[in-house]
Amino acid sequence: MTIKEKAVLMDSAGAGRAVNRMAYEILERNIGTKNMVFIGIQTKGVYLAERILDKIEETEGVRPPLGSLDITFYRDDLTRLCAHPVVIGNNIPFPVEDKKIILVDDVLYSGRTIRAAIEEIFDMGRPAKIELAVLVDRGNRELPIQADYVGRDVPTSTSEYIDVKIDESSVKGVSICSREE
Repeated sequence: MTIKEKAVLMDSAGAGRAVNRMAYEILERNIGTKNMVFIGIQTKGVYLAERILDKIEETEGVRPPLGSLDITFYRDDLTRLCAHPVVIGNNIPFPVEDKKIILVDDVLYSGRTIRAAIEEIFDMGRPAKIELAVLVDRGNRELPIQADYVGRDVPTSTSEYIDVKIDESSVKGVSICSREE
């Protein structure tokens, strides 16, 4: 099987603009940062949350707390993935009880990752609310889950996937790729 890049959807500058817009939308809808915490889904969701928080800190002068969530054991397809899953672990350095949680991931597709994340968060406590921020929403939902903040909507087929190039320092770009036999 070969992987073929079909199109670059966002370069670094475009991804940066999308992240900035999402940060402003989060601040506007929540009227600031009071009682707000961020939880990034390992690994790219954490990096994306850090970029959003950079912009919020630049704008508001405060940086809401950030936690990281590993949903490995909450996945409904764990037995299909591999015999020995790699577990990174959670780092949630704050109580989730009564918090406004901004849950962050790079791509929203079936909704199953988000369902697993929400289930895990509820096992930690009862937040006041959970909102979802994703850089790319590619459609094709299997569960009734919708993002509150989206960098870009990109409808895709099931044979395509979205490659988000992101690391600790920046979002480098987003491409649509296909798998070919």
